[in-house]
Amino acid sequence: MTPLLGFAPDLEATTPGVLIDCDQFIPSEAGMEAANSPQDVTGVSALADPCIGAGVITKLDGTRRVLAGTTTHLYELVSSTWTDRSAATYTGGSDTRWSFAQFGDATIAANRADTIQRSTAGAFAAISGAPKAEIVFSVGTFVMALNVNDGADKPNGWHCCASFDDTDWTESVATQCASGQLVATPGPITAGARQGEYAVAFKAKSMYIGQYVGAPTVWDWIPVPGEVGCVGKEAVVDVDGALFFVGDDQFWVFDGTQPIPVGNQVRQWFADNSDSANLYKTKCVFEKQRNRVWVFYPSAGSTACDSALVYHLKTKQWGRANRSVQAVLNFVSPGLFIDDLDTLSSTIDGLPDIPLDSPFWMAGARALAIFNSSNQLQTMTGEPEPSSFVTGDAGEDDMVTLLQQVRLRFAAGRAPATASCTVYRKMNSGESYSVGTTSQMNDGKFDMLQAARWHRAIVNMTGSPRVTGIRPRFESAGER
Repeated sequence: MTPLLGFAPDLEATTPGVLIDCDQFIPSEAGMEAANSPQDVTGVSALADPCIGAGVITKLDGTRRVLAGTTTHLYELVSSTWTDRSAATYTGGSDTRWSFAQFGDATIAANRADTIQRSTAGAFAAISGAPKAEIVFSVGTFVMALNVNDGADKPNGWHCCASFDDTDWTESVATQCASGQLVATPGPITAGARQGEYAVAFKAKSMYIGQYVGAPTVWDWIPVPGEVGCVGKEAVVDVDGALFFVGDDQFWVFDGTQPIPVGNQVRQWFADNSDSANLYKTKCVFEKQRNRVWVFYPSAGSTACDSALVYHLKTKQWGRANRSVQAVLNFVSPGLFIDDLDTLSSTIDGLPDIPLDSPFWMAGARALAIFNSSNQLQTMTGEPEPSSFVTGDAGEDDMVTLLQQVRLRFAAGRAPATASCTVYRKMNSGESYSVGTTSQMNDGKFDMLQAARWHRAIVNMTGSPRVTGIRPRFESAGER
């Protein structure tokens, strides 16, 4: 049995176990599995306008706030109601995105169109003396702002608040509030994040490590060797201490020393199938409980995120599960008790179609979540959608083989509800494939008879399958 290697269209198509295409089929700890469908968060209505940034923040006492922003408002999810927390009507434009950070008990929000906002509870308010900023995050005893406007437009600028005081943005050696510009490489700052005690800033083709050095410099920014950068402010995500990010020509993981490429299986395919003009809208989110990074991006010709690649950090395999999203986050569920089921439905049959082991039912459980194109908050916890995959090429240039059977191996309890296999054939490499027969799965296998030099198969499944291996059965039908 040949293990599946995941979605790897950039590899040689004759590589055993390679998948040259797939749909709603993503990597797991062992094998590839069907992706869960989006499920509306119970009782939560859609936002009035498109979501342009969202996040879940945790205060010092462990309580959480779920926040979402639109062009003109900031909202907090209180119980199941979106409560307006805006300081005033905000002035964002078509490309405005909210950036959120937590500093102690203070929630910080920035959109570069308005002065940095702050809230410890209830409504936000503009921080007097603070700049406007594209990106904010907390690092050490500071809030760091990148790509700023402090009265002068500084797209390559940084500005940190006073040490231990997110309300003080007046530069002073005594308080260690400071600012500067990253001018060793061209272009504006496109993204930024904390990595341990360091700050990391990205441009399109470069990146910097910021180290706290104390007064008077406060932060010393060192360029990382190489032309490696990040395409957009939401295209970087913390993955247990490392940073996963999307560059204009590769996917990378930065461990604090050097960026490591992790997308060789899909790099060229991604370049061919994404929209380069809108790639800055790419959004990454870490599904920690499944050890997967989701990369939502605009497909070729699209102006919005309508497609997704999924990368598994342990197996280093890729998959695909397209979704149209406005924003992404890890939603924290309040959970449900038996006595609460009637809040979902008056009958058992009317309950949501969600597996019983889903994080949806558990209090405090994280669940990958999105805002869909209808402004609705959804968790990726529904029953899996129909899934499919396309195998690589099997055969020999100098031998006609008779394909008799394709057998799949499934993880325990994870066989599909239904499955069919369509086979394709050609006699010479370089030719197009011709469609063959379609057979239904019987006893874990698909039976067929097809004579050709080269064979390929497409498998379509329903239910919640997890496929760990594949084995075609051939007999020689003659040599040339």
